[in-house]
Amino acid sequence: MSKQDLRKEYLQKRKALTETEVEDFSRKIRDWFFSSIPVHAYATIHTFLPIRRNNEIDTCLIINTLQKDFATDIVIPRSHEDGTMSHYLLTKDSVFEENKWKISEPSPVGNPRSSVFSIDLVLIPLLCFDKKGYRVGYGKGYYDRFLAECRPDVLKIGLSIFEPIDKIIDVTEFDIKMNYCITPNKIWSFS
Repeated sequence: MSKQDLRKEYLQKRKALTETEVEDFSRKIRDWFFSSIPVHAYATIHTFLPIRRNNEIDTCLIINTLQKDFATDIVIPRSHEDGTMSHYLLTKDSVFEENKWKISEPSPVGNPRSSVFSIDLVLIPLLCFDKKGYRVGYGKGYYDRFLAECRPDVLKIGLSIFEPIDKIIDVTEFDIKMNYCITPNKIWSFS
């Protein structure tokens, strides 16, 4: 299927999930992440904040565990209208605000900015993915542009409620392949 068709289908599938299902899937993904990824080996981890109205995986469960149990810097993105993102270090004093899409993001005032080159591991939002490690997001290209800026050795891990499809038919040279994708049932490896 094409990205456009997959986007429509998987947005509907996510909308049909209950809050309890999303919480359960999020806990399972968190558990896979901490039991299978050597988190202590990564000094700086970049993660998205969940868009709860879209039934996204609750990355706050991962963030809370990182803050409690690991000496890891956590970086959160802020999106811009030109399709780029800036990145801010999460601290106990971080200030957040909603953007025009009603997504909570770090405020550019009062939050320490982080360099994209300091990031060692990226947790990637997605709607669906295929068995080759390509993903379908919301279609704005924010993460493809961001991942292209990252160091070549950055570990790219998608988080998905759903298992992979066989193939996304319209992958382009701008699509960046993930190293892994974690679902509630397993970790898919594409290395």
